[in-house]
Amino acid sequence: MTKIAILSQDASLYSTRRLKEAGEERGHEIKVVDYLRCYMNITSHRPMVVYQGKQLDDFDAIIPRIGASQTFYGTAVVRQFEMMGVFSVNESVAISRSRDKLRCLQLLAGEGIGLPVTGFANSTKDIDGLIEIVGGAPLVIKLLEGTQGIGVVLAETHQAAKSVIEAFRGLNANILVQEFIKEAGGADVRCFVVNDKVVASMKRQGAEGEFRSNLHRGGTAEKIKLTPEERTTAVRAAKTMGLKVAGVDLLRSNHGPVVMEVNSSPGLEGIENATNLDVAGKIIEFIEKSAAKGKIRDRSRCRA
Repeated sequence: MTKIAILSQDASLYSTRRLKEAGEERGHEIKVVDYLRCYMNITSHRPMVVYQGKQLDDFDAIIPRIGASQTFYGTAVVRQFEMMGVFSVNESVAISRSRDKLRCLQLLAGEGIGLPVTGFANSTKDIDGLIEIVGGAPLVIKLLEGTQGIGVVLAETHQAAKSVIEAFRGLNANILVQEFIKEAGGADVRCFVVNDKVVASMKRQGAEGEFRSNLHRGGTAEKIKLTPEERTTAVRAAKTMGLKVAGVDLLRSNHGPVVMEVNSSPGLEGIENATNLDVAGKIIEFIEKSAAKGKIRDRSRCRA
């Protein structure tokens, strides 16, 4: 039996419940821990995490489900568990790496992984050049801090793009500008990667008139068979981020699959409902194989 903590703010969330159920079905002891209510004793010889007045020193593994808006504190808690030698499904540095959209794209580009043409700039004086870099309008403008489709705008004309970019930069918001993959038709592919293998995949189709395919925005999902290139791209993207559990979002473009995002806390509800696969069980199986081998994979990483 393995003792596993799920770091989640809400025990009632589908993903948290499914992971708890899957772990208990396999005979493990599972506890949901609200990471925001943890506090830490940072010492050289006896690092400690305390929750509800009790020291958490007997877990074999943790499953981080860190909200995007709580990345700083959440990864600090994960890092503290790593310092204690606890196995983490995704390590703190990998979570931080994936949450920085610009850093993520730069790392993926460095590995030669397919991406939409992307531009990034600081000054509003360079907007025309920035728009031209990505091939002109229509184009997509994204807030670096946005999640779940929030802060993503399709600008259909050059003037509209200039206006949106100027508005965002006027608020001192950091943005990316990307080519619009029209041939994707408002659909993307979510690949769920566990331990360097794609264990499930689905196609998400945006609602009519909506270029974003997020399910909570009215999109639909269906099970899909990946091409070998799509499967390889998803695995390479997760590996580049250092993530053992990841949701890799791809668009099908005329020049092959391009990565839109690598998610370190991918939701389970959409993928399990679309595919009828026990994805939560695959994550627990990965822990069973890995946690007993010797805690965190690279102790130096938790200090990166």
